[in-house]
Amino acid sequence: MPVDALDASILRLLVERPRTSVREYARILGVARGTLQARLDRLERAGVMTPAGPRISPAGLGHPVLAFVRIEVTQGCLDKVGHELSAVPEIIEAFSITGSGDLLTRVVARDNPHLEDIIQRLVQLPGVVRTRTEIALRERVAHRVLPLVEAVGGGAVSDGERAAR
Repeated sequence: MPVDALDASILRLLVERPRTSVREYARILGVARGTLQARLDRLERAGVMTPAGPRISPAGLGHPVLAFVRIEVTQGCLDKVGHELSAVPEIIEAFSITGSGDLLTRVVARDNPHLEDIIQRLVQLPGVVRTRTEIALRERVAHRVLPLVEAVGGGAVSDGERAAR
């Protein structure tokens, strides 16, 4: 779906001011509330954005260790192993991949011994051949989408940038 400058401005506001009302977004952007709501609905239907919800920190829940675990799977067992991974609460994301391994998971743990316990649980799953674990030391670029929004939306500007012009 093509994202125009207004869509990009809406997305930027959603990221920068997530707790602002639709009425306030419309006021900031200088569009009717109905226009803004229609754009939000269209962006959601098109899969450009997902319904808003709280962003929960695993570290805040007592799981500050982050690791990426590559899993090599026996041929024909990818779906079964993928399903089994959903039963491990410390796996917060899992993707089938190309290259080294078949699955890439993002795993959180309380500490390194807990991480080892999780990995031992993974290697015991039927269909798992081996794993390779890399522990994240420090986040260098936090999860972000604004640079992409700006690239596809024609360089939308924030409210603060607009006021400065």
